[in-house]
Amino acid sequence: MQLVIVSGGTSDPSSTRMLADRITARVLDRAAQAGVDADTSVIELRPLAAELASAQVTGFAPPAVAAAVATLAKADALIVATPVYKAGVSGLVKSFFDVVDQDLLIAVPTVLAATAGTSRHALVADEQLRSLLAYLRALTTPTSVFAAQEDWGTGGLADRIDRAAHELVVLAAADVRSAMRDAGTRYNRVFGGAAEGADEIEFDTDLMRLATGGPSAVPPVRPV
Repeated sequence: MQLVIVSGGTSDPSSTRMLADRITARVLDRAAQAGVDADTSVIELRPLAAELASAQVTGFAPPAVAAAVATLAKADALIVATPVYKAGVSGLVKSFFDVVDQDLLIAVPTVLAATAGTSRHALVADEQLRSLLAYLRALTTPTSVFAAQEDWGTGGLADRIDRAAHELVVLAAADVRSAMRDAGTRYNRVFGGAAEGADEIEFDTDLMRLATGGPSAVPPVRPV
């Protein structure tokens, strides 16, 4: 199992990364108990801030963003952790998934996690982060993990982490991702993600030639 962790924390050290690390450790424990070998990769979004802005403006991913997306594409299981600002997910997290191809995460088991200074933001992971990953058709676990300042060190947080880790390992061990993708269901890729790169655009088509002001290879139909 290739476990990928996406952390949107902006400070160093980051409570968001700390929460992601705690979930990761529990997932690895659960995976070992289930006899599942697991490797981990971490995508820290803070160093990618400028490149993500460039990808959104230009429509093409700089090398650092392309490398992060390539790592994401290998995920058999995923943890997404975001800080909460002004009752919303981090702009870094939203910007990253804005440039990801919308079919990249189809049926990938995913744990959602969020941190905030107050429990008033407890629903952000389910109300905003879950809807974002649902649009990308990731398979989010029933349990999300939220941690306010007062939650650290409590049994309730540990219980939620354990439950989410168990759900993630169950889905990954059952290889739900491959089963869904290989079931004959047609998932239509929609071009437009900045992460795809210019080399994947098919320029030699009638539509692209017409769009750039050139002639179509198909002769025009003359009126009778």
